[in-house]
Amino acid sequence: MKSFPFSALARERNEVFPELDAADVLLERRDAENVWLVRDERYQAARSALLTLARSMTIVARANQALAEEALAEDLPWLTWLPENERPQCVRELLAHLLAGADTGELMPYARARRSWTSTALAWSNPEIARELLNPFDGTGGQRIDGDE
Repeated sequence: MKSFPFSALARERNEVFPELDAADVLLERRDAENVWLVRDERYQAARSALLTLARSMTIVARANQALAEEALAEDLPWLTWLPENERPQCVRELLAHLLAGADTGELMPYARARRSWTSTALAWSNPEIARELLNPFDGTGGQRIDGDE
């Protein structure tokens, strides 16, 4: 990977585009997200590999949920903080989003689901919050209802 300031794309494109023959190019922006330039051939190869891995992992999960959890826990060690009864749902949701994303090229739903499950695991890792999560919710969001004393 080679990195250039975003402005180099306009000023020095003859320097930027030849780099794509050897590697992806990162255009760094100061006031917005960075931009990746990648040749279609490399993008399609990565997408194809991701799809194969997502499909394979989905098959493993269907056949052996415990093995799928163990495999994902290698990459997502925070799974251990989730209650055992929530881990299968987490694995199913993440794999479903990963498979859909690999198939369509849209991985943001996977990223959002992963962040959400990570936040849930972090909440469960805190004993005080975990105790509160085990209590029934009154539906008020922790706020008093008018007339409550």
